[in-house]
Amino acid sequence: MQKTLSFIQNQLQGLYLDSEIKSFSYLILEFVCEKSRHILLRDKDNQLSEKEGIQVQKFVDELKKYRPIQYILGECEFFGLPFFVNENVLIPRPETEELVDLILQSKIESPTILDIGTGSGCIAISLDKNIPNASIYALDVSEKTLETAKLNVIENNSNVQLVHHDIFADLPPFLPEKWDIIVSNPPYIVPSEKELMSSNVLDYEPQIALFVPEKQPLLFYERIADIGLKHLNKNGILFFETSSVFGKATADMLQKKGYQSVELLKDISGKDRMIKASLHP
Repeated sequence: MQKTLSFIQNQLQGLYLDSEIKSFSYLILEFVCEKSRHILLRDKDNQLSEKEGIQVQKFVDELKKYRPIQYILGECEFFGLPFFVNENVLIPRPETEELVDLILQSKIESPTILDIGTGSGCIAISLDKNIPNASIYALDVSEKTLETAKLNVIENNSNVQLVHHDIFADLPPFLPEKWDIIVSNPPYIVPSEKELMSSNVLDYEPQIALFVPEKQPLLFYERIADIGLKHLNKNGILFFETSSVFGKATADMLQKKGYQSVELLKDISGKDRMIKASLHP
């Protein structure tokens, strides 16, 4: 086991930070050996089978191409729950866990919740598992994305209802007319920011979930804000994950549209990352 750890770390040296390499090494071994980290450490003198060794080599080769470890393993953890991920969905980020936690703090009883652009379903499913008697619908424009979200609904024994829908059309008539919470982590990266992004994101994560037109960075926020104006309950709340670049512009847009209580909140790294807004003070 120790020999394999050293092999992985030597193969990836110079390609990633040492802390990332260490994390990758244990994630790979936990997956391949189907053992927890403390068991691996206890059995560090054990040898891998030939089949396990081949699998480790395959994963290392993928990491050398900068393919995200979550896609290599096909899974990740979000808000303490397991999620399947692949190139049809964005990899859930820790910042989005902060958004989920912010929503949970609203403590609305038995809420109706609409998650727009659900991706893997991580927001909707995490809310469903933590809010009793919630009625949650999750929309996405991509059928392939929804196939992955469906796997996660099943995996987590969730009651989230998945809906294939383009939000630039009217909401389907079978959905509730009014919502207590509307939440979205929509695309917000403009093409000129590509040069600042790493290849593991640009080459593998779905472009449709990342980018907006250069001259319309708030395209999705504006549309979702309009949906909120029409479909939020009197005391309903709109939650966004946003870009630190366009956070203030998004907050200003909401105020201009008539939202009364608009809060631009920082994440744990001190970046403007979340917005909470309602139609009434």
